[in-house]
Amino acid sequence: MSDLVTDDPGLSVYFRCRVDAPSGELGDWTTCSGLGISFETVSQGDTATFSFMHHFPKTKTYTNVTLGRPISPSTDKVIGWLSAFSLLPHPTVAEITALDPDGKSIMTFNLYGVVPVKWTGPSFDASSLKIAEEQLELAYQGFL
Repeated sequence: MSDLVTDDPGLSVYFRCRVDAPSGELGDWTTCSGLGISFETVSQGDTATFSFMHHFPKTKTYTNVTLGRPISPSTDKVIGWLSAFSLLPHPTVAEITALDPDGKSIMTFNLYGVVPVKWTGPSFDASSLKIAEEQLELAYQGFL
């Protein structure tokens, strides 16, 4: 019997986001949600046989992706990118890389037509020991 080496590349610890803009690296993130695509279809029965249904693609929609993390020195890079975008708004390219505990790349999602939708900063409360977190929501036009 041979030794079987198994890797579970789906187990990621954090995500790195880079945009094709002057800011470049937006740092490491602890959560990434919303990557997805859905296809709206039109159904039409076959004219030759009553037992077959055709499904034709009509439109596709990409869901917004949301990155989250505790605030860090990289928060300045995000604020810089958002400020530059507000002065000269234009879609860009971004890559979101899932990294394993050793920092090795598991999978990179390359997105085009990326624009920021929303940034949410932390709520500060000195009477609580909560972690100050930020979230960045991005819209995109598709995968490269």
